[in-house]
Amino acid sequence: MRRLRSALILGAAALAAPGAAAWAQAPAPGAAVRVALIDVQRVLARSAAGVAAREQLERERATMQREMDAKRKELETLRDELEKKGPLMTAEARRERQDAFERKRRDAARLADDFQKELEKKEQQLLQKVLQNLSGIIERLGKERGYHMIVERRGAMVLYASTEADLTDEVIRAYDQQAGAKGKK
Repeated sequence: MRRLRSALILGAAALAAPGAAAWAQAPAPGAAVRVALIDVQRVLARSAAGVAAREQLERERATMQREMDAKRKELETLRDELEKKGPLMTAEARRERQDAFERKRRDAARLADDFQKELEKKEQQLLQKVLQNLSGIIERLGKERGYHMIVERRGAMVLYASTEADLTDEVIRAYDQQAGAKGKK
């Protein structure tokens, strides 16, 4: 969750990058400043692309978990064999079996670490892709609706915001529509 939150904060900063300056100009004197907010985490949780990315990650996590379960079962079998047959083995045979068990245990630990790093990397890639797609949509909505600034609800530490200023649901609809239009091409 901490990784996702820090990625969201970084992503929110990316959303406010280059293109944002084009529409975030100062209002005319006496004109009201229009500010909107977006809950990027909610967009990721509810948009079709965010759901699909999460499902893809879960499928990969399940595959990795099955492989780790097989390794764990293999280690349990070796450990049980050592406990049951160990006293009957010669010292050298017992030492060889113990060394083999330790090697497999270390290999399993390394594999678990590799899997964790791989999942984190894939999560970052999927998140970055969704955030890049959102950037254009947010900029377009900001221009169309005449906002001077759009902030990310969680990363910007918004202390108060009216519900009328929350564009999150509209961003989800626009994002899903754009993704649907791209899928038809």
